[in-house]
Amino acid sequence: MLAAIIAHAAAAWLAPAPATAAEKRAPYTEKIPGSTVSFEMVPIPAGTVKVADPTKEGAVREIKVGPFWMSKTEVTWEAFDVFAFKLDDPAEQAKGGAAAIARPSKPYGAPDRGFGHQGYPAMSLTYHAASEYCRWLSAKTGHRYRLPTEAEWEYACRAGTLAAAPIADKAVLDKMAWYYDNSDEKTHPVGKKEPNPWGLFDMLGNVAEWCTGLDDTPVVRGGSYWDLAEQVHPGARVPESPDWQMSDPQNPKSKWWLTDGPFIGFRVVRVE
Repeated sequence: MLAAIIAHAAAAWLAPAPATAAEKRAPYTEKIPGSTVSFEMVPIPAGTVKVADPTKEGAVREIKVGPFWMSKTEVTWEAFDVFAFKLDDPAEQAKGGAAAIARPSKPYGAPDRGFGHQGYPAMSLTYHAASEYCRWLSAKTGHRYRLPTEAEWEYACRAGTLAAAPIADKAVLDKMAWYYDNSDEKTHPVGKKEPNPWGLFDMLGNVAEWCTGLDDTPVVRGGSYWDLAEQVHPGARVPESPDWQMSDPQNPKSKWWLTDGPFIGFRVVRVE
């Protein structure tokens, strides 16, 4: 069934008029300067998406998005570690605006919770941490990276095929997502499930992903490894909650780490 969905999506993608020169984008690999770490970016075509309006119950907004690039997978630990633990070359650390950007405080214990590190999605991160990573990455690479808006995220997740509603066929969900029924209540290495028609992995499940909401407040999208099947779909959204730092002993709470939010990570987009 998933193959049929992908075939349908491919046909739908070819239907619009040819992209203009400004809209033409190609996939590329970005290497983080001063490190051996790289990640892949996937082009997402321009389009429109109808997204639930968080400011008015039952209302929907139709929003134009794209074109843009989105990271092929969730940001992994090895990429975030370069930022968090200053693993880049000291000479590179001092270059440009990256040197002036604050790095995360010491985490509470093992930030990966023992789930796994190399190839696993970075998690337990605040919206501030994810945003600062994007700012640091932009300064390091010269490209403008940021968190996706929730309209961009939902558009890329649906990829012209999925509705913003629970996926009725669990066999389809199993092929694309890590969630409560198949995750053993932990994260898994990125890119092990099937990608969506636009080549994006783990948009659903594994870790829920930070986005900037339509009301400009932080929100996580897509559901996670410990959510039930009906909570893992393109329309799944949860606003930022103080419960995710309930056991943080600090006052004020950490700007960087979520003591009670191990299910939250992120991916990046680039528009220009």
